[in-house]
Amino acid sequence: MPRNILHVDCNCFYASVEMQRRPELRDKPLAVCGDQEARHGIVLTANYIAKPFGVKTGMAIWQAKQKCPNLIVLPPDYREYIRFSRMAREIFEDYTDQVEPFGLDESWLDVTGSVGLFGSPMAIAKEISERFKFELGITVSIGVANNKITAKLGSDYKKPDAITRIEADNYKQIVYPLPVEDLLYVGPATSRKLRSVGISTIGRLAECPEDFLVRRLGKMGAVLSMFANGRDNSSVCRSDHIQNIKSVGNSATTPRDLVCEDDVRIMLFLLAESVAVRMRELASRCTVVEISVRDSDLYSFTRRRTLQTPTCSSTEIAETALDLFQRSYHWDKPIRSIGVRGAGLVEVTSATQLSLFSDDKKRDRWERIDSAMDHLRHRYGYMSIQRAIVHTDPLLAGINPVDDHTIHPVGYFAG
Repeated sequence: MPRNILHVDCNCFYASVEMQRRPELRDKPLAVCGDQEARHGIVLTANYIAKPFGVKTGMAIWQAKQKCPNLIVLPPDYREYIRFSRMAREIFEDYTDQVEPFGLDESWLDVTGSVGLFGSPMAIAKEISERFKFELGITVSIGVANNKITAKLGSDYKKPDAITRIEADNYKQIVYPLPVEDLLYVGPATSRKLRSVGISTIGRLAECPEDFLVRRLGKMGAVLSMFANGRDNSSVCRSDHIQNIKSVGNSATTPRDLVCEDDVRIMLFLLAESVAVRMRELASRCTVVEISVRDSDLYSFTRRRTLQTPTCSSTEIAETALDLFQRSYHWDKPIRSIGVRGAGLVEVTSATQLSLFSDDKKRDRWERIDSAMDHLRHRYGYMSIQRAIVHTDPLLAGINPVDDHTIHPVGYFAG
């Protein structure tokens, strides 16, 4: 039975919420930007008045103001954005309980079982669009298709305040001419690899032999071939379904460049603690440790290692991450941001192979120390107890990776 999937994308979400709160700014160029003093001074989103001037997401504030001298810059208010995101969710759940968020401002809806009550998928999309304007004061773009990937292409196809249906009768006409970067999970590195062999559009990607793509891109080549041909069998999670989280990570743009290994060690311990506490909340341990590094020229890379024994010890995670870093980075440039992820999560109660050596006792001791720190921080606040190492640099020691940074579960592929 064919499915009916919607992808709803709130247009310029942060900026739209700010314009709703401040009607006097609706006709002025506006951008929501990070904290410049904390080195998060980039454009998070800009409204459609600012965009024709060349203001783009990810652009430095000073660059944005050069392109648009009258640009109004506002700090983000995440609590308000979360409130709007919850109100949007309430609208979605009037039509289906199969709602899967993809960030604060995007969601997939499976309305296959709702058409008998509310009409065709296009009718449901139009009603949702009107309700957003009337009840929340913001606009959305909606893609209507028979799978999640194509529905997202539809919501990206025409903005703002648009509804695009993409199905078998018009798929090639709409999707094939689109640049390959419009396809989910074709990032800059993958784009360069594809364009280097003459694949610049989704149509060229769809027509390329799958075995060739696998040779060039590995397993992701088969996934992207399937996506480009409009095939995606992944389900939209129900609102009451607790997704089986496979990975938890945290990253931070540091208040100053990291210029030596001691700086990196401090950040890795801070981030590892925030990741480990999240794993303990999930009653899980990780089997893989991954790091991500971005230097001052914005070159980035990731490295990962599979562990012999699952762990939720922040010390073990940090030490593994540091070893990965030491083997992979040669200090050509200072480091601007760094991240740690625990992947391949398994339940704490899962059976593990015991070691003949002292590693298990050492790991158990560190996990007990971490749990004791959790209790103290829960009662007295995060900064009530810290490792001595972080106080070798007061600026980095002031980072609160639990409260000030988002701990990210993995998105699309986690299901």
